[in-house]
Amino acid sequence: MHNLKRVLMALFALLMILAILAFILENQQSVSLLFLGWAGPQLPVSLVIILALLIGMVIGPILGWLLGRTSRASRKRLV
Repeated sequence: MHNLKRVLMALFALLMILAILAFILENQQSVSLLFLGWAGPQLPVSLVIILALLIGMVIGPILGWLLGRTSRASRKRLV
């Protein structure tokens, strides 16, 4: 049973790697983003999307932690 779990996890990881590789290879068109008057460099679409995903993965938990912290502080004042 333990070996089956290992094989399934390895297969899942391989499929994820193949999907990411296909995504990157299919989205090589260059784009330049314009944000608040700042024009970014020409980057492939796949790189822009992956960077946005990674930034969101960092900012999301930080915002959740900050909101949870303020929520706990307000609950302490009510008690």
